[in-house]
Amino acid sequence: MEAVTETMRGVEAQEFIITRVLDAPRELVFKVWTEQEHLVEWWGPKGMNLAVSKLELYPGGMFHYNMEAPNGMKMWGRFIYLDILAPEQILYISSFSDEEGGLARAPFSATWPMEVHNSLTLKEEGGKTVLTQRSIPINATEEEQRTFQGMHKSLEQGFNGTFEQLEAHLDSVLNS
Repeated sequence: MEAVTETMRGVEAQEFIITRVLDAPRELVFKVWTEQEHLVEWWGPKGMNLAVSKLELYPGGMFHYNMEAPNGMKMWGRFIYLDILAPEQILYISSFSDEEGGLARAPFSATWPMEVHNSLTLKEEGGKTVLTQRSIPINATEEEQRTFQGMHKSLEQGFNGTFEQLEAHLDSVLNS
């Protein structure tokens, strides 16, 4: 798959792309990405518990959540939905946030981009769903662009762990 680059303030950032084939119908995969009772079961890094503060599934709406680690540390995050084409695509801006839903710096890096544009596409192929997540920082400084670029391996590991949880949740839904 061809990687897209975006030039921001003289720096080219390469788009992060991850694909996963899920053994579930597209409508179900879309449902577990868009309903609170499903998101709390799988979204986020392994070992973190998710609590949803707000889920407004429409363009301009917000998914606002916090993740709590076993040691009690909390991180807040948010999506601002740009477009939703059920069950094929969700476009959104992701960022870390504060408890009120405002933008906040990532707790792990002072140079992580404040906002990342994401395109989630779901394509049905033979009863399975091909999920593709494409992400690229927006409105980022040169240093933030470099940080994002340097974290692609870490992003891949994190998303793979999250998608393993998604697969387990899909299995539990399909087998219940």
